[in-house]
Amino acid sequence: MSKVDLNEWIPNIVLGQDYDQRYADSPIHYDILENLAVFFGRDMPVHRHAQYLQIHYFDRGEIHFQIDDKIYHLNGPALILTPPSVPHSFLSAPEACGHVLTVHQSLVWQLLKDGLQQQLGSELNHELCLSYQDLNEEDAIHWKLLVQTFEALGSEWSNDFPAKNLTLQTLVRLLLIQTTRISTKKAVSSHINNDDLQYFRKFSNLIQECFKEHWQLSAYASSLGISESRLHQVCQRIADQSPKKIVHDRLVQEAKRLLTFTNLSSSEICYQLGFSDPAYFSRFFKRNTGVTTQNYRQQFS
Repeated sequence: MSKVDLNEWIPNIVLGQDYDQRYADSPIHYDILENLAVFFGRDMPVHRHAQYLQIHYFDRGEIHFQIDDKIYHLNGPALILTPPSVPHSFLSAPEACGHVLTVHQSLVWQLLKDGLQQQLGSELNHELCLSYQDLNEEDAIHWKLLVQTFEALGSEWSNDFPAKNLTLQTLVRLLLIQTTRISTKKAVSSHINNDDLQYFRKFSNLIQECFKEHWQLSAYASSLGISESRLHQVCQRIADQSPKKIVHDRLVQEAKRLLTFTNLSSSEICYQLGFSDPAYFSRFFKRNTGVTTQNYRQQFS
């Protein structure tokens, strides 16, 4: 199966549309990791950001991050860069915090003109995982500056200072340069068995098509032509989660989107997501998020 075909089923998330519609047309999107975790969850299933480069900075906490066919297990401080359109998923510990920067690739190339495009472009076309623990003394200095730039970016994003857009672009350009300066200290990844990866991708595809139908795991496994135990092994090996949890996370994610972006009642959302009992749906949502549907909606009202 070609990469183009794979992109047809891997969910494409546009943060300015799916998460924060105030920035639907913005080439830059910034938020702290904790806010995104409240909306999308700590266990983010495989997805992509078409035409958007993304940088995660984790200040602390354990991180399990998959980029395409590579898996990284590390503890913060750590930085992970995902090139545009590349499938990725991650699981972060509850205490993990930090920054998430998403930039449209057209702006990346614009910011890297004047000779920087040739110098840095190849680095930014590949996944990058940096761990502070692996840095030498000189690179640690660059890391400190990088963290300061992230903090300045967050401050600029949250305020309406004069020349805000120009300042944001300048800080993003600086951040890209700082990232590539220490990119030679890449963290070690582990490769995934190709058969497992293909099964996991097909499983993710089926979830996208059928999650509202509440298939049993046996139905998913049968459709994939494998046993339930093999499906469990594949999901644990690649996503470090059970297949049941992956399916439930997709239902929760859709419920959160409907609670945030529509005026549908909890009962209406229940039926739209294929649940037959509003009371059961409410218990399901609270069990998986820790809050009621009403409390969750109030956070974004």
